[in-house]
Amino acid sequence: MRRVLVVDDEENLRLVLRTILKRAGYEVEVATSGEEALEKVESFGPDVILTDVRMPKMSGLDLLAALKAKQSPATVIVMSAYGSVDLAIEAMKAGAYDYVPKPFKPDEILLTLRKAEERETLRRENAKLREEIRRESKFDEILAKSAPMMDIFKTISKIADYKTTVLISGESGVGKELVARAIHRRSTRKDKPFVAINCGAIPENLLESELFGHKKGAFTDANADRRGLFEEATGGTLFLDEIGELPLALQVKLLRVLQEETIRRLGDVKDTKVDVRIVAATHRDLQAEVKAGRFREDLFYRLNVLPIPIPPLRDRREDILLLVDHFLARNNVRLGTAIRGLDAEARKALVDYAWPGNVRELENTIERAMVLAEGDQLHTQDLPERVREARDPVQMQLASGELSVKKTTRIIEEVLIRRALQKTKGNRTRAAEVLEISHRALLYKLKDYKITDL
Repeated sequence: MRRVLVVDDEENLRLVLRTILKRAGYEVEVATSGEEALEKVESFGPDVILTDVRMPKMSGLDLLAALKAKQSPATVIVMSAYGSVDLAIEAMKAGAYDYVPKPFKPDEILLTLRKAEERETLRRENAKLREEIRRESKFDEILAKSAPMMDIFKTISKIADYKTTVLISGESGVGKELVARAIHRRSTRKDKPFVAINCGAIPENLLESELFGHKKGAFTDANADRRGLFEEATGGTLFLDEIGELPLALQVKLLRVLQEETIRRLGDVKDTKVDVRIVAATHRDLQAEVKAGRFREDLFYRLNVLPIPIPPLRDRREDILLLVDHFLARNNVRLGTAIRGLDAEARKALVDYAWPGNVRELENTIERAMVLAEGDQLHTQDLPERVREARDPVQMQLASGELSVKKTTRIIEEVLIRRALQKTKGNRTRAAEVLEISHRALLYKLKDYKITDL
């Protein structure tokens, strides 16, 4: 990080900073305004932008917003004169790395730049490590590193080439279709169609025609012969999602197709041979459905030849942060955001939450937080209330019925210290001021509470 762009409307300050930074070995460009800075960003490509927070026309905050819109990777450090500290803190909330109060000493500027460089180096190393972990943890389009999912990956690899019927079970949002697609892509049928249908999303009176097709005149509006999904999937894989929603009358016909590998279109008098690999999925307990008389026992056993139960996300918490990093990277591209990550408290909140909606809920939660976030990092307050409250240590302590003032005070104190450090971007001196305790007392409490991740 050796390229620095200095943005300030004061000529003397620009000259001083250029001299200080060039002596320290930095390559320096200067801009007299935010508008000129944006032009220099395109031509110069700075690693760091050192900008005044209060300038005419385009302020430091406006420049920061414009850089974020352009997805500039440059680290921004703001400079603030007496009386504009609040603006500098607002800039940090909006994504600036740090601020330097005016007037400053040369060593203060150089130390801040070195800290920014160390942080950026660490960030890049972490990003590289996360990418390596992601590559190692990716199986087809599925990201996971937990033991249960590793077992599922092994099962998929073993069974992919066999035509045997597979039944995938699991709660809504766990990724049943991703597993079905992985089975197809790793099989010899990968160059043939993968056709998916949700058995619960199509009206019963249309479902039979959708699956098996129809002849012209078979019913009103049947103006031409039409192939069903079984024929569309010939040579490939037919994914029957939510198979537990299939009406009993169609369960009989599906059983016949599985046994004889032939289908009959509505209104036809002859059968048609089909070569289809069936993968079914359900969020229901099909054995319970069989006992209740809502699902045929013979069809259940015909489908359940190779069962693949997918555990809910709360039972494989090792996968949560891996998925979070994936959704962050993908949404930054899709949404045009520049979120670099989450702080330690937000990551812990995500891991601790039960995720009743599983991976789908996690994906939606990350997207919502990214859209609403003010800075370049997600914090606990950016997460939905249900996620925050699920692990609020104070609420958990009160709800437990604990009456010890000493124990409860410690928990509240730790929460306040973490929030102060979060608010001040880890600056312990400023955090002590916010907490209204001495710096020495804060250092003691950090050691006592073992707070080292902020």
